[in-house]
Amino acid sequence: MNVSVQLLRRASMLPQPWRCFSRAAEEVALQRIRKVLCVAEKNDAARGIAELLSNRRMRRREGFSKFNKIYEYDYQMFGQNVTMVMTSVSGHLLAHDFIMPFRKWHSCNPLALFDAEIEKYCPENYLDIKRTLEREIQQCQALVIWTDCDREGENIGFEIIHVCRAVKPNLQVFRARFSEITPHAVRAACENLTQPDQRTSDAVDVRQELDLRIGAAFTRFQTLRLRKIFPDILADQLISYGSCQFPTLGFVVERFKAIQAFVPEAFYKIKVTHDHEDGSVVFNWKRNRLFNHTACLVLYQMCMEDPVATVVDVVSKPKSKWRPLPLDTVELEKLASRKLKINAKETMTIAEKLYTKGFISYPRTETNIFPKELNLSALVEQQTQDPNWGGFAQRILDEGGPTPRSGTKSDQAHPPIHPTKYASNLQGNEQRLYEFIVRHFLACCSQDAKGQETTVEIDIANEQFIAQGLMILARNYLEVYPYDKWSDKVIPLYHKGSRFQPTMVEMVDGETSPPLLLTEADLIALMEKHGIGTDATHAEHIETIKTRMYVGLTADQRFLPGQLGMGLVEGYDSMGYEMSKPDLRAELEADLKLICEGKKDKSVVLQQQVQKYKQVFIEAVARANKLDQALAQYLGEAAEVPEQDEVYPATPLSVRKCPQCNSDMVLKTRKNGGFYLSCMGYPACKTAVWFPDFVVDVTRDDSICDVCKPHPVHRLKFKFKKGSVPPVMPLEFVGCIGGCDEMLKELLDLKYLHRSSQPAPSTPQPGHHLQANHSLNRSSSETRQARGTSNQARGHLLSINSSRTPRAAPPAAPPAAADDGNAVVCNCGSEALLLTVRKDGPNKGRQFYKCGSGSCNFFLWADEQPQDRGSSTPLQPAAGRTPAGFQRPGGGREPLGSSSWDTGGGSGGGTVCMCDQPAVTRTVQKDGPNKGRQFHTCPKPREQQCGFFQWADENVAPGPSGDDSLNHFGSNGYSRGLGSKAKRPGNLSSVSAAKKPRTCSICHQPGHTRKTCPQNH
Repeated sequence: MNVSVQLLRRASMLPQPWRCFSRAAEEVALQRIRKVLCVAEKNDAARGIAELLSNRRMRRREGFSKFNKIYEYDYQMFGQNVTMVMTSVSGHLLAHDFIMPFRKWHSCNPLALFDAEIEKYCPENYLDIKRTLEREIQQCQALVIWTDCDREGENIGFEIIHVCRAVKPNLQVFRARFSEITPHAVRAACENLTQPDQRTSDAVDVRQELDLRIGAAFTRFQTLRLRKIFPDILADQLISYGSCQFPTLGFVVERFKAIQAFVPEAFYKIKVTHDHEDGSVVFNWKRNRLFNHTACLVLYQMCMEDPVATVVDVVSKPKSKWRPLPLDTVELEKLASRKLKINAKETMTIAEKLYTKGFISYPRTETNIFPKELNLSALVEQQTQDPNWGGFAQRILDEGGPTPRSGTKSDQAHPPIHPTKYASNLQGNEQRLYEFIVRHFLACCSQDAKGQETTVEIDIANEQFIAQGLMILARNYLEVYPYDKWSDKVIPLYHKGSRFQPTMVEMVDGETSPPLLLTEADLIALMEKHGIGTDATHAEHIETIKTRMYVGLTADQRFLPGQLGMGLVEGYDSMGYEMSKPDLRAELEADLKLICEGKKDKSVVLQQQVQKYKQVFIEAVARANKLDQALAQYLGEAAEVPEQDEVYPATPLSVRKCPQCNSDMVLKTRKNGGFYLSCMGYPACKTAVWFPDFVVDVTRDDSICDVCKPHPVHRLKFKFKKGSVPPVMPLEFVGCIGGCDEMLKELLDLKYLHRSSQPAPSTPQPGHHLQANHSLNRSSSETRQARGTSNQARGHLLSINSSRTPRAAPPAAPPAAADDGNAVVCNCGSEALLLTVRKDGPNKGRQFYKCGSGSCNFFLWADEQPQDRGSSTPLQPAAGRTPAGFQRPGGGREPLGSSSWDTGGGSGGGTVCMCDQPAVTRTVQKDGPNKGRQFHTCPKPREQQCGFFQWADENVAPGPSGDDSLNHFGSNGYSRGLGSKAKRPGNLSSVSAAKKPRTCSICHQPGHTRKTCPQNH
């Protein structure tokens, strides 16, 4: 049927006054179409469809994505010649995710994820596909969606429509519906274009959003908690939750527990055997078995008193073994697992390849009834050329044609899975699965196997026994279907009323046996029965619980729950919520079907399901100790439960809007202590305010500044370290960091920094509009992360092998010698701790000083203190700040002493590492701001490296106007500069010119120490 005729018929349903106008408008709109963009779900499908519609005369060209080609050809459509532009996506083009503030695991309490805002965006790896669509649609007047005709395909279609209509809002959109990539099917789809189904797409949107909210909330809850409770076992484990994943695990656990709880029970029965010239016949007791030994023994003794058998009945009747039903997805997965030993995931992957190559029909279908309009004879005829089953296919045609059985299921979208084209060049599992589909198709188009069954009943002492024999008369479908077994069972000819002496009458015992562990086919059957997932997702859910190590496989490929899987299921069940049971998910699957049918509203289903799971989550968190107790049975003793706030942080409150991107800016805590104000748009926006170390605490105040913009800008409540602020300023102070509070602005050295397009190394990083320049504002761990260097395990002491980047000089005065009567003090004015390196390595046994409270970054080797006890070499410029011109483009400070210029005898003037080896130059490969950037590192194998690291583009000596104090610091080795070969001189007199009088660590004035400082009393 012509598309314009169909569209006019739909227009006839409009009210009469508009009908004529609508028809005319439709006709005009269709006549204007000269170029049509067609989009398939995968490149293989796009190529296959283009080849069929163009008779292999299409022209191929490149899109922005090298994986998704463009095929152009001319075609008759809308009653005229048009140019078809066929391209593809690669599955879903858009993805659901939380907006940036909620994406990080520690950004909020997991409970907030049930209400957090969600956005749909194009992932970075699909941007090229999106650009191709945006470019091609500009020259086209219509869009035809050629994605797979199922729920996911419909949703992908609407994602394509969304991208294209953003370029052309009034674009005409059509939907091609097909079940196989064959000439007849794709041409019929072109002639019968329809409209995309919004309701089916809505159902997928609901499922995706719910899976994201529920999965993210429970996964974060489980993972964050259990990593702390069982740190030795689960430290790096992702403990995921999914509303389909958990019931699937529940089936495995339920079967395992049924086996564990099974108590075998002894039973007894009587068996009669009669030998004859053709073999032996076993007569089974009609009572089957008794569980009472005495009762069975009495009956057996009665039989033995007169063990002569009388034939009381002989019945012979036809027996049929039914041919299989047409193949749907679930049966394909189950039979491939049982008969071919190919797991469900691999089965579906292979089936999709065969489909896109045009060898089989669409493999995701719930239908097991062949539609009447499907020409089965033509499909059977294609197979007559095969040397293995071609003769059987010809016999089907010769004996009246295909006569398939009909099942009871139909999804009204796709026919059962069947071959669409003969293939003789396949290999491996592709060939095995294709052969299975062909043989199954031919078997269900054939006839049932026919036989004659004989049942003989005998009597001994009023106890009845039965034997059965079978004679196969016609194998029929069994000739082509070796996956089913049916064999003759010969018994002699017995006559009613005759008597014979049994060869043996015996009483045998046995005991009941437990059920077997589930196979993959058993598990898929249970998932289908209880409505867990769809035929398209069964394999994915099974694969997930395997990869998460919730279950494993025995030698005979049966599912066995792991310790983690058992503990999780038992923990949730003990809370009173049987989350491993299928009920909750089955309700959702039923609701999704109702959305597709237009019987339920998308938003209502979404709201109901979110509230239901949110309530379960709240109560699960409240009873989380039950989860700990259940897992402790399998994983060992649980660690002490941490404070709830530490595991599940509260959602941060906005202090102000970011002056760069208008996202919220919130207070955050650095890993090693200290505070900063961060933009929630990170990493896209890197605006931040770093507060100095003397800020002991900072919180958001409820008051709002009337002056600073954009509104609202909340004031902050600061708590300063004693002695760090002028005497006129209180230690607890509420002020605005927007720039209007002059006292706070001067104290923190707050400055508004303007964005520059190409910052020099001495300028702040783009996007950092507001920054506190007073402090050495990057912790070593944050500097490591920004530079791409590796991070050693927490809790390890610093050593020469550490991969830390060199820390900036601390703002406090250097520590004094202990012999001088003064304790070594750290940057924050506290007495430093003297510790010893315990870790194996070149520094084992070496003593060092570090901050006693852990609130600053102070570190000093004990044997690197100045030998002249009367004075000490300053560790940084007297002003207490990093020298001007050494702020990094990334916002952090240039680590002092990190240049490669050498004062202690270099190796030919080249860059050398800390183990005196010539450094090697490598390039950052990991995605991020430093990708492609070169750096120098130790040439030894990773496990033997000294920890040396230096960016190649920073490997320059200080300029002629370099700071004198900086030069001394960089050359005397007091800082662990990872980029320097600077060694501590053997005689400090060589740097005596750089020595300055020691100053107080509180007021920074010479002549006294912190113990005698006037400000400390």
